[in-house]
Amino acid sequence: MMSVRLLLLALAAHACHGVTVQITNHWNGGFQGEVCIPITIELNGWKAHLLFSLDVDSVEVWAATATKVTPREFVLQNKDYNAIAHVGERLCFTFLGHGTGDIVPETTVYIEGMEDGPGVTNPTTRPPTAPPNTGSGTGKKDYASALAKSIQFYYAQRSGKLPADNPIPWRGDSALDDCVPGGWYDAGDHVKFGLPMASTTTVLVWSLLRFKDGYVKADQLDAMYDTVKWPLDYFLRAWNPQAQQLVVQVGDADADHSFWGRPEDMNMARPCQTVSASHKGSDVAAETAAALAAGAVAFKDKGDTVYSARLLTAAEGLYSFAKSNRGLFHGAVPFYASSGDRDELCIASAWLYRATRNNQYLSDAQGFVDNGWAWAFSWDDKKVACQLLMYEESHSANYRDSVVGFLESWMPNGGITYTPCGLAWRDKWGANRYAGNAAFLALLASEAGIHTSKYRTWGVEQINYILGDNRHAGGCFSYQIGYGSKYPTQPHHRAASCPDKPAPCSDAQLTDSGPSPQTLVGAIVGGPEASDYYFDDREDYILNEVATDYNSGFQGALAAIVHLEVTNNFPTTNNKCPCQTRNFFVCTTLKCKNTE
Repeated sequence: MMSVRLLLLALAAHACHGVTVQITNHWNGGFQGEVCIPITIELNGWKAHLLFSLDVDSVEVWAATATKVTPREFVLQNKDYNAIAHVGERLCFTFLGHGTGDIVPETTVYIEGMEDGPGVTNPTTRPPTAPPNTGSGTGKKDYASALAKSIQFYYAQRSGKLPADNPIPWRGDSALDDCVPGGWYDAGDHVKFGLPMASTTTVLVWSLLRFKDGYVKADQLDAMYDTVKWPLDYFLRAWNPQAQQLVVQVGDADADHSFWGRPEDMNMARPCQTVSASHKGSDVAAETAAALAAGAVAFKDKGDTVYSARLLTAAEGLYSFAKSNRGLFHGAVPFYASSGDRDELCIASAWLYRATRNNQYLSDAQGFVDNGWAWAFSWDDKKVACQLLMYEESHSANYRDSVVGFLESWMPNGGITYTPCGLAWRDKWGANRYAGNAAFLALLASEAGIHTSKYRTWGVEQINYILGDNRHAGGCFSYQIGYGSKYPTQPHHRAASCPDKPAPCSDAQLTDSGPSPQTLVGAIVGGPEASDYYFDDREDYILNEVATDYNSGFQGALAAIVHLEVTNNFPTTNNKCPCQTRNFFVCTTLKCKNTE
């Protein structure tokens, strides 16, 4: 009887020209699948049939309502928001299947009424990747190149003794006498701020774990492990478990910001600030624990179990310290003053649960999670990141609703300001940073099955804006330095503004109106004003500041987009001011117009 049912199932799938579904993950009692169907007829409402080669108890699909027909067939009915689909688009979503044991069923899918349409005749072939960007239609760019360039920026931010293979020729050893050497300089200055460094590291490691195939495709996997190991090594040196003390800042911000020159030439005092039982700082301590715990997962995945164990031991000790000594670190005020520690404790416990599967950490995360909507995803506010991590662990509707609430507030008509050319503009301080972080969150959420098609498209469109789909300088202007032919030449960055030694570097370089002598490849500048206005001026530290946290979500989004290319799931995009190779775009504060 079983062989007959399998035969009938195979015949049904063949007759309907079903598309093969990719099973992306599986475990005892369930599996996760990813569907992407080319649309070959105009749809106003649709029903999709999921066909399995093994019995499945139930299916969860957030993009549709699932009805069980037989243990091997489920019918999916569209939601109101995704009922309409046009020829040339793709219907993409993720689903969870539940069954007995660790099963990986062969799975196909077809849409009623579209069985004989072109593009689905070969059930073993997934839809093709969209062609390279020619200025219209796909919106695709060289995301792998942009990803590699972002890693170059982190190399340029290194403090301490540089390795022999240092790829930045204008950078050398610096701050060797710091109380804790190494780590990253925060921005265009030379202070090492613990909270944004740890937050940046957590985000970058998250992108490595979730979109590892993107780094592989970009030929950047080894470079990425090398990149995140630099701050992780620094955190290991900064934490003294015997003394229960963590170094969280090196350098005096006021003194540092009064100095314009190379980090190699610094001669001012570099004081250390620490947190301990008597000097609270559970916010920065917990975020550092999160970075170490995520790093432990990443390096265990790499096969470096010894280093992973060191990271995990430090993460657990530091988290316990943070949990037992609640209170905010104020030594960095007015720079990076935290608004609270619950989000850091939440993200730390969530990552420790992933690293250990110790249920106490899961219970802690459930206690610290805040279901409110975040204003932004940033070095200070990680509540939406923890909500998403908790949703991935539990698939609770409460966590999903919080993530959706945050992301919907970033959508058009969701309350956030949009520039005329389409950047979701949260604030003048790091507009590109906030958009990049939200894009990363949207792409992560889409992988978790939350409004997959919608959030994929939106996330890619935000990155497209940053990489050139905007109106500045006639269009095709990249806010990432070194990408394309038009990009900022005067970032607010001391080292990049300095000429090669032995030429001096001083305040004269700050006010010099020419391009920086060194190209700060890969850095994202703060970005435009809400009107799309941008001026490339080193003295304008609002529009032209660079920082490690500015690049973190942006880089994670790039890795996600390369992952979409690898899996043939790159969405159709529709940026308002697409980069054109021949045409010139004129933009006002109201709209962009294409002039032939």
